[in-house]
Formats: sequence, C-alpha cells, structure tokens
Amino acid sequence: MKKRFAGLLAFLMALSIVLTACGGTSENENKSKNSSESTESAFPVTVKDGTGEEITIKDKPERIVSLLPSNTETAYALGLEDEIVGVSDYDNYPESVSEKTKLGGIEVNVEKLLELNPDLALFSASQGTNDKDIIQQLQSAGIDVVVVPDANSIEGAYETIELIAKATGKETEGEEIIAEMKEEIAAIKDKAAEVKETKKVWIEVSASPDLYTTGSGTFMNEMLEIIGAENIAADQEGWVTMSEETVIERDPDVIITTYGYYIDNPQEQVYARSGWSEVNAVKKKEVYDVNSDTVTRPGPRLIDGLKEIAKAVYPDVYK
Repeated sequence: MKKRFAGLLAFLMALSIVLTACGGTSENENKSKNSSESTESAFPVTVKDGTGEEITIKDKPERIVSLLPSNTETAYALGLEDEIVGVSDYDNYPESVSEKTKLGGIEVNVEKLLELNPDLALFSASQGTNDKDIIQQLQSAGIDVVVVPDANSIEGAYETIELIAKATGKETEGEEIIAEMKEEIAAIKDKAAEVKETKKVWIEVSASPDLYTTGSGTFMNEMLEIIGAENIAADQEGWVTMSEETVIERDPDVIITTYGYYIDNPQEQVYARSGWSEVNAVKKKEVYDVNSDTVTRPGPRLIDGLKEIAKAVYPDVYK
C-alpha cells in the first residue's frame, strides 16, 4: 500500500512539473506573439534618412539588403540576421555574413539585388549621392530605400543605430544597444581618471611612404580623448597625411597601426624605419596594431575598438 501511495505521489509530482512546463511554454509563446504583434503594430513608420528625405515604410521589412558593412553589423546586432538576404562584397562580420548573397562593391549589381526581392535596402551616404538612378529604380520596383548617413563620432553612430532600428521595427533593441554602449564608455571614462601621465599617440592608418592618420572629427581621435590620451594629429581635421619628419618631431609615446589585415608585421616595419630609432614609441617598443573595422565602422563594435586602444595605450589602467 505504501509503495502504491509513493508511486501515485511521484506520478502526481511529475504531472505537476509537466503541466507547469507546458504552462510556461504557452506563456513564453504568448509573450513572443505579443512582442511580434507590437512590432507589427508599430508600422507604418516614417524616418528621415541621410538625404533629408522622409521615407514611409508601410510594413515591417522581412527581406533586407545592406550595402555597407557598418549597416550590416548594426542590423545583425539588432537581431535581423534572418531578414538580411544580401550584402556588399566588403561585408566580413559576423562570420555568418559570408553565407549571404554578395551584391558588389563600389558598383551595385542591381539585377542580382532585384532577384532577391527585398522589402528594404540600406544604402550608404556615398551611394545616396552617386547612385540616385539605382535608388529610383529600386523605389519604382516597390522597394523602400533608406540612405544611412555617414557618422564620424560616437554620437553619430548612435543616430545611425536609431535610424536602422526604427526602419526595421527594432527600436527597443536599438535603445538597449545604445544604452549598453553609453554605459561601457562611461566606465572607460571613469578609469581615465587613474591615468597619471598623458601619453602622446600617433595613429597610422596606412603604411609608408604615404602616412595617413586621423585628426579631429574622427572616431579614433574621440577614442583617444575618452581614454585620456593625446592625439599628435589633433590639430588636423579628418583623415590627413603627415610627413615622417613631422611625426618624428612630435615624438609619440605610443604608435597604433590599423593595417595589419593587409600587411604582415606592421610593428616590425615601423621599428625598421630609417630615422625613427629615437622616437619614444620605437625606443620603448610601444607599437601596436588594432582591428581597423572596430575603430572605423559606426556601430556596436566601436566599443571593442575603444577597449583595444585603451589597453594598448594604458595597459596598467585598462587591464
């Protein structure tokens, strides 16, 4: 009798667990359904894109093409991997983007793009200027085209994330991404208070003989300001060239290169330059290469680039 009672009790407990699990699944499904319905009800939406035009998107995009890597990275971060059906030849992150249809580089393969039958196309600012005929062709085919403006600051990156999020029905996700980015930047700024001696930094975005760098009004200059470092090219505006003589004269404490993805051992090339042996960064072996994509593409990965630069310049502070 006791065995039968124990068996019955065990059965009832198991049944209770199953019913609870089923109830939980139903509840989760309802939440997911409600979230989906909420997103659907947000449409139509109207956004002002990089051309200044107001674009009204009637329905939530189900098929999206993105023709700029930074826009694609943002779309993926927003959870739109399944909706992305076509990308540019330059897209390389995340790895799964390699499975998407490639639609060209500087020149867009319009025929292949139309074959994908997208609802929405995300264009770059330069494409918005140079490919107006293509944009008109896509619009005539019933495809919404949003030109995402260039961003040269972290605040500008927030704005591009907001634009893409609104156009795709992912405003909540966009807000969460931006909030997380702001929180991480605030923490890095707080750590900058621990910097005891400001270091001078030379950022080199192309190898000798044409030394290109980033002056004020660029992500990398802003990143150096955030971590409490000094950009020796801050008196220049945008992406500029600087002579070797000027760099040597300004004597940076740290040199950061961003072209290791196409040149082997960029640090060794810097160390081997004639006339650079007395540069402080060379003498102290303070030359580092960082991932170019994370410090130039306006999107969530800017935080990765900021952290990488911080650790390179102030390894004792940003451990």
